[in-house]
Amino acid sequence: MYQTGHYGGALTAYAPLGTFVALMGYGEIAAVGGLVCVALSTLPDFDHRLPLIDHRGPTHTILFALAVGAGLATLAAVFVDASSPFVDVGINAFAFLVGVASISSHLLADALTPMGIRPFWPFSRRRYSFAVTTAANPVANYGLLGLGLAATLAGLSITLLVG
Repeated sequence: MYQTGHYGGALTAYAPLGTFVALMGYGEIAAVGGLVCVALSTLPDFDHRLPLIDHRGPTHTILFALAVGAGLATLAAVFVDASSPFVDVGINAFAFLVGVASISSHLLADALTPMGIRPFWPFSRRRYSFAVTTAANPVANYGLLGLGLAATLAGLSITLLVG
């Protein structure tokens, strides 16, 4: 998928988590988490710029998703003030989930394409693909974006109605 599709995939994946956090009374944190999730959603494609790293190689794996989640959790542990209300929502766990959701959404979007992904590398070289659409298909990319925006609006509506 392209950038637009990955943004939509990230919004779709993050919507349940963001809605839950907002319903717990932390709307600002939910909004920041959503922005971070979308901002990181294209990180796996940085492999295009790395020499000796194949596209959809190590950066398109579950291990990479866990590493990004751990990295965000570490940043949260280091930079979030212990007296901050952020700590009340388990900011480290939240940061971990945001990182994993962001990268996982990228993997799922790329799995829609015929090229697929090898999510269990280095333990398995098996490629997984749903072969639904090509990465360049504008209908699929904007469709994912529309789905993500709809999921986000649904979560926001639920939060406003319940909260």
